[in-house]
Amino acid sequence: MSAADDRSAWVRAMPAVFVLIWSTGFIVARFGMPHSPPFSFLLIRYLLSMACFVPWIVWAKVPWPQNRQQFLHLSVTGILMHAGYLGGVWAAVKAGMGSGLSALIVGIQPVLTAIWLSAVHARTVSAAEPGGVQVSAVTPRQWLGLMLGLAGLLMVVWRKLTQGSALDHVNFLNMAFAVMALLCITAGTLYQKRFVQPCDVRSANTVQLFAAACVTLPLAWLEVESVDWVPEMMGAMAWSVLGLTLGGSSLLYVLIQRGAAASVTSLMYLVPPTTALMAWVLFDEPITAMTLAGTALTALGVSQVVRATKI
Repeated sequence: MSAADDRSAWVRAMPAVFVLIWSTGFIVARFGMPHSPPFSFLLIRYLLSMACFVPWIVWAKVPWPQNRQQFLHLSVTGILMHAGYLGGVWAAVKAGMGSGLSALIVGIQPVLTAIWLSAVHARTVSAAEPGGVQVSAVTPRQWLGLMLGLAGLLMVVWRKLTQGSALDHVNFLNMAFAVMALLCITAGTLYQKRFVQPCDVRSANTVQLFAAACVTLPLAWLEVESVDWVPEMMGAMAWSVLGLTLGGSSLLYVLIQRGAAASVTSLMYLVPPTTALMAWVLFDEPITAMTLAGTALTALGVSQVVRATKI
């Protein structure tokens, strides 16, 4: 197999690899959350991730963004997609929201993205314009796929919504955190696709992480709970850095640069079903017929969204 064939195979596999990695987020939270406050965990994660990226950048002589404007755009996406999204999800779970409901709220992102694209960005931006991309209204087939994906997502998490434990509850605080996470990941995706020019993923991610760390630092400083470095906590931190940040966040950056916003964010529909399967394997959480049917329906919906656009 030639180098070109290898690259083509890897590009085709990127969405599936991203979904698998991203789906481990709730698994990591299950291991790490009881042993750390959310913002302290995330601050350490950002710092350790930068400590991995910077030597790699220096060794490989990776170029940094070429102008101050791109540094600013990357910083905005870092604040939205790292500090805002991750901080919101982890804070919501820490405040008592169950994983099913938090996954459902964040899982609305593809529909929110599609509504924004249709209402505001139903036009063509010249490819010659700095940072310009082709933006058009979501097609009827994609709308159908988005609705099928949402229906499948509801089927997957419905059992957790209706039969959650006594610790799974909703209040104004954790709902606000979850909605903040949803708005941040949606806005960050759209902002990056519109304004961030192609850049090496290692240097781009480092700039994003630095901005996220700056925002997270004062929040972590206010937390009174200490970090308990038990094996579960260390394992959760290691995978958060190596798998989720260096792997998952980098793949998301590349996918957004390569694909249309609606088709890329539709992959988020596959995260809760994949997480449910992982929880079944790791924690023996039951898989029902409705979960399997919802997973199949979600996959069908995503296929309708991405068919019109190559990722």
